[in-house]
Amino acid sequence: MPGDRRADAAEHAEHVNEAAGLLEAGVPAAEAARVLAGRLGCSQRQARRYVSQAAAGGRVPVPEEAAVFTVRLPVRLAAAVREHARASGRTVSAVAAQALEEFLGRTHGDRPGR
Repeated sequence: MPGDRRADAAEHAEHVNEAAGLLEAGVPAAEAARVLAGRLGCSQRQARRYVSQAAAGGRVPVPEEAAVFTVRLPVRLAAAVREHARASGRTVSAVAAQALEEFLGRTHGDRPGR
């Protein structure tokens, strides 16, 4: 059966954005779902989910590919990062990525890799 696997976050975002493009072009939602199912090789039910998400919120950002990056931190700092992540409802990775983006932006005048 088509669509036997789940789309990763980037693929999901691309599919929602493709649905948004169809809706922006004036394609009715039911037709957009049929077109998407054919293009993506997914079920019409899944295609309707993409169309519904696009209709509700429009285009979504496509997340960048991630890499594992291990660092050693003082126990105090690691605990503070974990606590901040928990309190803000985010992952430790998201907190660390934001902190590094902000730090590198200040020290290099722009965002890394851009």
